[in-house]
Amino acid sequence: MNAETALHLLLVAGGALAVAALARRKGWPAPLLLVLAGLLVSPLLPVVPLDPELVLFVFLPPLLYSAAIESSYLRLRDVTRAVALLSIGLVLFTTLIVGWVTHLLLPELPLAAAFALGAIIAPPDAVAAVAVGRRLGLPRRLLTILIGESLFNDATALTVYRVAIGALVGGGVDLFDGILEFVYAAAGGIAIGLALAWLFGRLLAMCHDSLVENTIMLLIPFAAYLAAELVHASGVISVVLVGLYLGHRMYLQGFGTRLLSAGVWRVTNFFLETIVFALIGLQLLPILEGVAASERDILQVTLYAVVIFVVTVVARFAWVFPATYLPSAVFKSSFRPPPQNVVVLGWAGMRGVVSLAAAFAIPEEVADRDLLLFLSFTTVIATLLVQGLSFPALIRRLRVSSAGEEYEDTLAEAAAQEAARDAGLRVLDRVIELEGEPDELQASVFDQVREKSERRALTAWERLGGGTAAGGSETPSALYRRVRLMMLDAERATLVRLRDERRIDDEVLRRMMAELDFEEAILER
Repeated sequence: MNAETALHLLLVAGGALAVAALARRKGWPAPLLLVLAGLLVSPLLPVVPLDPELVLFVFLPPLLYSAAIESSYLRLRDVTRAVALLSIGLVLFTTLIVGWVTHLLLPELPLAAAFALGAIIAPPDAVAAVAVGRRLGLPRRLLTILIGESLFNDATALTVYRVAIGALVGGGVDLFDGILEFVYAAAGGIAIGLALAWLFGRLLAMCHDSLVENTIMLLIPFAAYLAAELVHASGVISVVLVGLYLGHRMYLQGFGTRLLSAGVWRVTNFFLETIVFALIGLQLLPILEGVAASERDILQVTLYAVVIFVVTVVARFAWVFPATYLPSAVFKSSFRPPPQNVVVLGWAGMRGVVSLAAAFAIPEEVADRDLLLFLSFTTVIATLLVQGLSFPALIRRLRVSSAGEEYEDTLAEAAAQEAARDAGLRVLDRVIELEGEPDELQASVFDQVREKSERRALTAWERLGGGTAAGGSETPSALYRRVRLMMLDAERATLVRLRDERRIDDEVLRRMMAELDFEEAILER
C-alpha cells in the first residue's frame, strides 16, 4: 500500500465516520445510510478497491468476535435448531436455488460458477437488521436467531464457495470431496475453537491487569481465525466459539477488564462496521466499468440481476416458513411463533461485505468474473436498500415487538437485586459478628453500607412502580471499602448463579454487573 492509497482510505474513514455520526444523531440506521452515501460519491472519488484479504483477515475476525462476546450462549443454546436450519440449511438451499436459476439464465456459464455465485450471496449479514430490530424492540428470541444465523452462516457459505471455486478452476465437481471438505472445515473449526477458548481463558485468568487483558483480547480473534485457516478449517467457527466461551465467562475477569472491554469493543465494532459499509457503496464505479468492458448488454444483465435478487428473497421465505413450523409439528413442540414474526425473519435477509469480499476473491482467470461481481454487488445493494429501508415499516406494520419482555426483565432484576442484597448483608452480619461490638463510628459505617445495599435493591422495584424503601484502627472510608468489596463479591456470585439457573437473562446480568463494576471502580479510586 502506497501513501496515496493510504490517504484515500483515511479520507473514506473520515467521511464514513461523519455519515455514521449523523445517522446516530438522527436515529437512522447507519449501515444503510453509509451504503447510500458510498453509492452517491463513488463516481466522484478515486477507486478505493475492496481487498478481499483485508475483509476476511482484518475486518471479519474482530466483527465476529465482538458479536460473539456480546451474545448470550444460553439464549443461543435455546434456539440451536433454528440457527442450524438457517446458517446451514438455508445457506445450502439458497446456493442450490440461486445456482440453478443462474444456470438457466446463463447456460454458457459453467455450473460451478453458478453455484459459486449462489454461495457468495447465500449468507445474510444481520448487522443492519439487528440494529433496526433493537431500536424498534423486536422480541429477544427473534434477535437471538438473527444474531446466531449471522455468526455461523459465513462458515457454511465460505466453505461451499471454496469447493465451487476449486471445481471451477480445476475443471471438475466431486460431490464426495466437497462434502468431506465441508465436514472437515466445520469439525476443524470447532476443535480449534474449543482448544483456543480453553487456552485463552487460562491465559486471561493469569493476567490480573485490565489493560493487558484487553490488549490480548484484541489479538484473540485474529489468532483464532488464522489458526483455523492455516489448516484449512473454518476460521469463522473458531472465532465464534472462542468469543462465546470468553463472553460467557467474562464475570471471571476483574471489574476493570469488563468496564474497559465494553468500551474497547464498542469503539472497534463501530469503526470497522462504518468502514465496511462505506466500502460496499464505493464499489459501484469499478464494478460498472468491469461489466461495460465485458461488452454485455447492460439492460439484459440488469434484468438478470433483478431476477436473482427476487429469487434470493423468495428462497429465504420458501425455507423459513417450513423450517419454522414443520419441526414444531414433527417434534410436538409447544412453541409456535406467530406468522408475523416469521415474516420479519424472512425479510431480514440483508447481505453484507463478506459476500462482496468473496466475489472480489474470484480468481482473475475466471472468464465471467466481471459478470459474477456485478450480480453479487447488485444483490447485496438491493437487499440492503430494498429490504433494509422497508424493514422498520414492516416491523411497525406487523406490530412485532418485545412488549412485556422489558417488564419481565425489570421484575427479574428486582428479585435478583433482593437476592444479591441478602447475600451481601449476610457477609456484613458475619463481619460485625467476627469483629465484636462496634463502636459508634464503626456502627455508623455499617449502617451506611447496609443503607446503600438496601437502596440499590429498591431501584428496580421503583421502576416497576411498586415497593417501598427499607427504613479499631481503620478509617471510616477504609472500613466501608473493605466491607463493601466483600459484599460485592457475594452479590456477583449470586447473580451469576441466578443466570446459570436461568432465573435472569444474560442482558439482566450484564446490566447488574455493570452497576457493581462501576461501584467497585469508585471504591478503587
